[in-house]
This record gives sequence, C-alpha cells and structure tokens, in this order.
Amino acid sequence: MKRAIFPGTFDPFTIGHYSIVQRGLSFFDEIVIGIGLNQSKKTLFSVDKRLDIIRQAFIDDSRVKVASYDSLTVDFALSVDANFVLRGLRSVVDFEYERSIADANRKLTGIETVILFTESEYSFISSTVTRDLIAFGKDISTFLPPNVKL
Repeated sequence: MKRAIFPGTFDPFTIGHYSIVQRGLSFFDEIVIGIGLNQSKKTLFSVDKRLDIIRQAFIDDSRVKVASYDSLTVDFALSVDANFVLRGLRSVVDFEYERSIADANRKLTGIETVILFTESEYSFISSTVTRDLIAFGKDISTFLPPNVKL
C-alpha cells in the first residue's frame, strides 16, 4: 500500500489544501492528513475544530484519514506507516524551504517527498489570507472545500 502523509497546521484547511489531497489520491492508496502541533504558531481554530473541518471535507472518502501530532513530521510518518510526504507548492519562494526539509527527511528515514504545484486558480489562497478575511467578517466560502462550514 502506498500511504502518504500531508502535514501542516491547516488553520484553516483551504480549497488549495483540498485540491492537493484530491490530486494526491491519484498517486497514493491512502493519505493521512497530519495537523502538526506547533507551539510557536498562534492559531485561530482549535486542533479539534481543524480535525473536524478536514473530516467534513472528506466525509465520503475512506482513503483520507486525519490525525494530529506533536513530533517531527518524519516520526509521524513512520508512526502511521507512511512511505511518502505529500506537499504543495504555491510559488518558487516555497521551493528551497521544502527541498531542504525533503532532503533531511530522506537522509534520516528514506521517506520520499512528493511535491505538487498548487493549481493556478488557488495559488493566492493561503491560511493566513483566509484568517485575515475571517477577522474582517468577509465571506470565505469559496476558499473552503466542499462540505465545509466554519
């Protein structure tokens, strides 16, 4: 079985994240979306709310699992028997950062990273932009996956 993890903070999980997972399912039998608990990041939504949002998005797809973790991402991958890390890139700015982490992960564990470029219609959407719009009372429904209500 080809299992990947898709790690992130996902505060909140956007249509861009959803698209990466949907496209990743053409390569992997199962994807475990891992919400990393990063104490240095101030989040808008609780971990439980973020887990719930992602479960809503994939309610009809048993190939997608969701969990939170408080460890190195590669240790989380090993704990769920994942062979791959799935990542999405919005721009070239993200590339060097992702490459250095992918190189370290492969060196430490042999786990490969698969990178998918964000579809152009979603490249401007980020969790940060989405949180800012929420703070100002804007409608973000088009930024969220199907089935998701905040």
